[in-house]
Amino acid sequence: MLYMIYAQDTAGSLPLRLQHRPAHLERLQQLQSEGRLLLAGPLPAIDAVDPGEAGYSGSLIVAEFDSLQAATDWANNDPFVHAGIYGKVSVNPFRKTLP
Repeated sequence: MLYMIYAQDTAGSLPLRLQHRPAHLERLQQLQSEGRLLLAGPLPAIDAVDPGEAGYSGSLIVAEFDSLQAATDWANNDPFVHAGIYGKVSVNPFRKTLP
């Protein structure tokens, strides 16, 4: 089943985000190589593709997992969580309707 992972950044987390981005992307690329990743990306803190120093307010990931618990465990083991970049992480079942 698909699950939506919505993570909210802590204030001022941009420098840590940049530092830990390679490890974060590695986990996402693993999901992609397994054919389990529907989409993933950061949420700019301002209305711009490249928010510059404004940074990001969080991230959205939609991926396939065996269960809600498996998705939650995966989300809670993200390098961004361990580094304190994500202050809050929510995981919910997701049903794709379109396209």
